[in-house]
Amino acid sequence: MSEVRLAAEQRTEFGKGAARRTRRAGKIPAVLYGHGSDPKHLALPALEFARVVREHGQNAVLTLALDGGSELALTKTVTTHPIKNYIEHVDLLLVQRGEKVTVEVPLVISGEPVSGTLVTQDLTTIQIEAEALHIPDQIELSIAGVAAGTQIHASDLTLPSGAVLVTDAEALVVAVNEAPSAAQLEGEEAAAPAEATEES
Repeated sequence: MSEVRLAAEQRTEFGKGAARRTRRAGKIPAVLYGHGSDPKHLALPALEFARVVREHGQNAVLTLALDGGSELALTKTVTTHPIKNYIEHVDLLLVQRGEKVTVEVPLVISGEPVSGTLVTQDLTTIQIEAEALHIPDQIELSIAGVAAGTQIHASDLTLPSGAVLVTDAEALVVAVNEAPSAAQLEGEEAAAPAEATEES
């Protein structure tokens, strides 16, 4: 994951009204915390930050230009408006080069299993511990040619060098089962009306 530079400014006003004014000015209210320091209330440029999240995901590492110096921060929580879909607020975690952090990373399945199978994905993200500047954008799992009856657990995933699994090693990630036959599906459809009749 690459590091991104972003200009930030201190916020001196707080509360909902102040947050609304910040957003109207084209900025996002943010809080930077960590390493035992007092939280810093910041404003981030909205368009630039939205582009960072789009291109680098929600674990983006930012170099914040602030008060003539710079701070290294991990994007920890991005709160988006449920209807209008704009970013309402951001929590940032102060980090240092070489420091390890625990993050959730998207899990991406690729490849096609043996024909006649049905794939069930139980986990879409996994938690790992990794260096702040070496967080992977995603973890990939290939199920190419996998046979029916196969179960893949978190411990079976291949993690990038230096990353450590935090998710329970026994957690089921993907199950590949035999797909139901046409006869079985027809049997289920035939049984459904009978059940409905019994209820009425």
